[in-house]
Amino acid sequence: MSDTTLLDRAGKVGCSDHTILKERGQREVFCGLTGIVWLHRKIQDAFFLVVGSRTCAHLIQSAAGVMIFAEPRFATAIVEERDLAGMADLNDELDRVVARLLERRPEIRLLFLVGSCPSEVIKLDLQRAAERLSGQFQSRVRVLSYSGSGIETTFTEGEDACLAALVPELPQTADDRPHLLVVGALADLVEDQFRRLFDDIGIADVDFLPPRRSRDLPAIGSGTCVLLAQPFLTDTARALERRGCTRLAAPFPLGIEGTSGWLRAAAEAFGITLATVDRATAGPRARAAQALDRYRADLEGKRVFFFPDSQLEIPLARFLSRELGVELIEVATPYLHRAHMAEELALLPSSTRLVEGQDVDRQLDRCTDAQPDLTVCGLGLANPLEALGLTTKWSIELLFTPLQGFEQAGDLAELFARPLHRKTRLRV
Repeated sequence: MSDTTLLDRAGKVGCSDHTILKERGQREVFCGLTGIVWLHRKIQDAFFLVVGSRTCAHLIQSAAGVMIFAEPRFATAIVEERDLAGMADLNDELDRVVARLLERRPEIRLLFLVGSCPSEVIKLDLQRAAERLSGQFQSRVRVLSYSGSGIETTFTEGEDACLAALVPELPQTADDRPHLLVVGALADLVEDQFRRLFDDIGIADVDFLPPRRSRDLPAIGSGTCVLLAQPFLTDTARALERRGCTRLAAPFPLGIEGTSGWLRAAAEAFGITLATVDRATAGPRARAAQALDRYRADLEGKRVFFFPDSQLEIPLARFLSRELGVELIEVATPYLHRAHMAEELALLPSSTRLVEGQDVDRQLDRCTDAQPDLTVCGLGLANPLEALGLTTKWSIELLFTPLQGFEQAGDLAELFARPLHRKTRLRV
C-alpha cells in the first residue's frame, strides 16, 4: 500500500516556506552497496568485502565499470544456498575468506565487512565478526563493519554508514582550539582545491573525513567544527556531534552560490570576515561564472523534474534554479533532513513542489503529465522514460563525477546540458 501525506511547512523548523509532500510506496533506488564504487577509490589502503550474493557482486562490478585486468579494492564473499540453509558455519567461512584476502593483499590496512540483504536476512552479526577479526589481525589491519543492505539503506546512505562506522575510531583530542573537519568523500582534486581555498582564507587547521590513508584518521574534540560536503551524512553528523563536535549550518558546495556560502560558514566559525573570503575567492568565482555562461543559453527556461535517488536533489535544484534559470517542476528526495537542508530550502523558489520519499507510480504519472524538458532519475527509470519521449539524466553520474567547488561549476552545468544536446543532435 502507498501513503501520501502533507507535512508541516518547512518554515516552522527554520527553513523557507515550502509545503512538503511525503510519500510512502514503491520506490526505485539503488542499495547502499553502490557507495563502495567511490569509497574504495578514496581510502587508498582500505578494502571493502561485501558479504552477499552473486547479485550483489554483479551490481558493484557493473556500477564500477571494472575492467577484466583491474584489481579494485572491493570484492564479494558469496553467501551460497548452503549458507542460507544453515548447513555451514558462515563465520568460519568468513574467517577463511578474510585470511585468504589478507594473504593475497598485504597492503590492506583497513577492512570493511559490508552487510547486504542476504547477510541481514540470515542475521549474520558482522559487527561481532569485525571485532573477532580485528583481534586476530590487530598487528596489521583494522576491521570494521557497516550495512549496505537495500533493506536498510538507499543509494548514498552506504557512504553515511561507512563514515559513521569510522567515527568511533577517530582519536580524541583535549585541544579545544577551533579545528575544521570537512566530512564527505570528495575527489582528491576537489579536496586539494578546497584545502588551498581554506589556506587562502586563513583556516590552516583542516582535516577531511574520509582521509586518503586510514592511518591519517583525524583527531576530534570540543573544538572541532564539522562542515558537511555531502547532504546524505545524517548518521555520521549525529555520531560526530555525540563526540562533542559542532556542525556548521551551511548550503552545500555546488555552484558559485553554494560554494561561497559553504566557505563563508567556515570562515564565520573561525572569526574571519566575509570580506576576506570574498577577496580570497574572487578569482575562482570569476572563472566559475565564465564557465556557467557557456551553458546558460542551453538550460535557461528549461523545465526539470527530479526523481528521488541520491539526496543531492535539493542542492542541485537550487543550483539549476538560481544560477542557470531552470524552472523546477518537482524536486523529490529519498529523505529530507530539515536541519541539514535549512539553508538550501531557504534558497529554493517558494513555488517548488517538494516531495520526501516516493510512490513511484504516482510520481511517474505526475512526470508524464508535466512533460519536462529534462528528468533526473535513477537508471531503472531512465530507459522507460526515454521510451516515452522524455529526456533523462542519470542521477548516479552526479555521484561519480567531481562536482563540488568553483572550478567544477561548469562541469556540473554541462552534465545537465549534455542530454539536451544529445536530443537535439538526434532530431537532426
